[in-house]
Amino acid sequence: MISDKHPIRCRHHPARTWAVQSAELLTVTDHAVMFQIVQTITSFAWTVLVNPLYRKPSLGVGWGPMRISDEHFKCQCIYETQYGVQEGLTHFSQQPSRVALVYAADRSEPLRIYDPLDLLLGHEPKFKELFVDNMDWRRIADGLSGLSDGREMREQANLDLTGLISWGGRSSSIFYQMWFAEHHPDMCHVGPTERWLEHAAYRLSHAFSNPQQAYTGISGQFLREYATHAVRDYIVDQINLHLGMDTDLRIYPILYAVLDISRTQEEGVWPRGQLLFVDPNNVGTVPFLARFPAHERPLLANHKHICKLLLASEGSSRALVSDGKVILGIASRSLPFFHFGAEFCGGHGFMRIKQELLCSFYDGSFHSSTMRANLVQLEEALLEAELNPQLGTRLFRAVSDIVHLAQQKKHGCSLVLDLNAQPIKIAGQDLERPLDLKDPVMMELAQSLAMVDGALHIGADLKLHRFGCLLDGRSAGTEDRARGARFNSAVRFTSERPGAIVVVVSSDRKVYVIQEGVEINAQCRWSPVSGCPQMPPTIEEWLTRHD
Repeated sequence: MISDKHPIRCRHHPARTWAVQSAELLTVTDHAVMFQIVQTITSFAWTVLVNPLYRKPSLGVGWGPMRISDEHFKCQCIYETQYGVQEGLTHFSQQPSRVALVYAADRSEPLRIYDPLDLLLGHEPKFKELFVDNMDWRRIADGLSGLSDGREMREQANLDLTGLISWGGRSSSIFYQMWFAEHHPDMCHVGPTERWLEHAAYRLSHAFSNPQQAYTGISGQFLREYATHAVRDYIVDQINLHLGMDTDLRIYPILYAVLDISRTQEEGVWPRGQLLFVDPNNVGTVPFLARFPAHERPLLANHKHICKLLLASEGSSRALVSDGKVILGIASRSLPFFHFGAEFCGGHGFMRIKQELLCSFYDGSFHSSTMRANLVQLEEALLEAELNPQLGTRLFRAVSDIVHLAQQKKHGCSLVLDLNAQPIKIAGQDLERPLDLKDPVMMELAQSLAMVDGALHIGADLKLHRFGCLLDGRSAGTEDRARGARFNSAVRFTSERPGAIVVVVSSDRKVYVIQEGVEINAQCRWSPVSGCPQMPPTIEEWLTRHD
């Protein structure tokens, strides 16, 4: 009998049963159910009309699955799974994300590496140490005979490689597999991405365990849209860890409600405030400041009403408290026991488990971004400059504080970092005495001056020399007419002044770092891969190729 309690995810079988999943999905809003129906129909249409493993009626040949070589079939499964995860993580992080796979289908087969976009470059010595010089990965104590075909998996230790997120496991159909994804600097938490890779491992294992005739080819399409499921899976893992499996919290309806509330305006204003979710068994221990009578508790599905109630928590340490179905009352957001919640920040927001950041949400979907500027390239540029390391660190922190506040308030600004020994002359509002940005009072003043038209002129001495500066220069070949005046003015200005770096913050929160007329935080775009026409190289071939 299937329990009506919380759907169980355990390490040996994280895939939910169809009955439990369906029961949970039926509780979400109509549009969410409709999305699931459309997605299913789309996946079926892709299977029949596009899937290269499906035969079309031509020259007397009827509809049906097409028989291909076992090697080609495995290549197709690997490509579709990897591409689906890659596309999904790219949307989840809102920046290009690469995915790679290391696997051995059988104990006796060589280890192979499928890395079409060179994600694993630079880690060759570690891979040689782990998989060539050491054969422990081939030895397992109790075998895999007790695992069901493609439906159970034994998790493997994380490799903890710098800049990468990984998840691996063993099953009866794939002896060893380890998935890798990029760890972006502005990522809230690695948990949802790990669950994404975990599900990719299960999908591939299931595909390898089934005959070609049963292969539908929809794994990649499903993994592409896995964001909400990944967030849900990680929350369920944490609930099982802290509260056990016997809980009435249903996560899908909560996540869909959070997204719907974030898209609901109250008198033309996006919602702001805190909403916490607690286990119904812990409600009696919540230190409520105000509690609603049982017959007057607003439903979580009443999004307009929730937006009004969130006003009581805006800009304070208070939060609305819910059991996943109704709003119970108002309490302090610092609860002593396990809870998770949503912070609405007007147009976007964040999911947290206790006080730990989990993910962000905006535009009706979940994302991994912290919504703060990624200034890694600026930090690298300052490290390469001939500055005292301590001074360079302070300068980076000062610029970061100004940029993040400008993003939060959604006003554009420009900052000129003058790394010359003697500050250059820029047309702008001079000051009798430069503002020392090491002083918190002066730092706060500089943040306010950033709202004035024109750029801030900050020297290598960590002082603000002038504000409201006009950045001029002759036309440069790296200008981009698709960008605004701030961006192109910075390009012209820096192209003639090699000792200056300009940080541009646009009103839509985007940040650009420009040096010597070039945007140095431009993301590297890679060309999509059309398929996996042949078996991936063995690890020995891969190491030789990149030697």
